[in-house]
Amino acid sequence: MADHIFRYLPSYYQEIKDFTELAATEDAELDSLAEAVQRLLDDQFVMTASSPAIARREAMLGIQADPSDTLDFRRLRILNRYQTKPPFTVRYLQQQLDKLVGPGMTIVSVDVQQFILYITTTLENASVFREVIHTVDKIKPANIVYQQNTSLNDTIELENSISKKSMTWNYKLDGSWTLGAKPFVTLGAEVPVT
Repeated sequence: MADHIFRYLPSYYQEIKDFTELAATEDAELDSLAEAVQRLLDDQFVMTASSPAIARREAMLGIQADPSDTLDFRRLRILNRYQTKPPFTVRYLQQQLDKLVGPGMTIVSVDVQQFILYITTTLENASVFREVIHTVDKIKPANIVYQQNTSLNDTIELENSISKKSMTWNYKLDGSWTLGAKPFVTLGAEVPVT
């Protein structure tokens, strides 16, 4: 126990038992205060955090600690979780949007030359759309422009047919054809081919 208070008292108080005990009690309280302040500072960092601070961080990260885990292992696990947060990749963003919207409802692509992030979605719900925008804004780097493309999930019917036209050439190479008198070719009626 350090002598925090008693050394500041005048010398004639040192002989009085009440002041001696009072100073000892205050010294103990000041020691406890200094330990609490140091513990608060230590709890700000994973490698020096106490067991209650580690438990609080585990709860924030959704980690269920086993009672047999050592404090050092728990600290290393938390550091690992903090350090393995995925960086921005197209695959990671696609995975996040698939979790949010549903598989196949969004397509993520990047134009790396123009720094443009394209996200094509098939959404009809405005609140889900706002959440997609919020997610993209949180994940994408600041130097990439986000462009939203909307697609419609609809069916298209195609029908094809073949037809032909007869062609009659109106010019001859013998010099009897005059330029501009008739068109080069005359098309006949369109006839469907079956």
